Amino acid sequence: MASTMVAVGLTIAAAGFAGRYALKAMKQMEPQVKQALQNLPKPDFSGYYRGGFETKMTKREAALILGVSPTANRSKIREAHRRIMLLNHPDKVRVSQNHVIVLGS
Repeated sequence: MASTMVAVGLTIAAAGFAGRYALKAMKQMEPQVKQALQNLPKPDFSGYYRGGFETKMTKREAALILGVSPTANRSKIREAHRRIMLLNHPDKVRVSQNHVIVLGS
């Protein structure tokens, strides 16, 4: 019984020392991690409309959202609408707090 208590105590002490070492190492590595994160390429969402919406949608705004020209023909508009609807269909994409999970292909 006493040897078990000693073993448990030593295990807890080892875990504490390992945690302390890890925290000190993380503090020393923080500037390198920040620099690495800043050097990551930024995602280019230029193909998507990122603007404020007007109270009544105009043809121009609808074209920007669909990613087509405001003078696009009916088939181009239908194709763009279908593409966006398929990408955002609830049977294909499930959002879970901070993660987007794509189901099936």
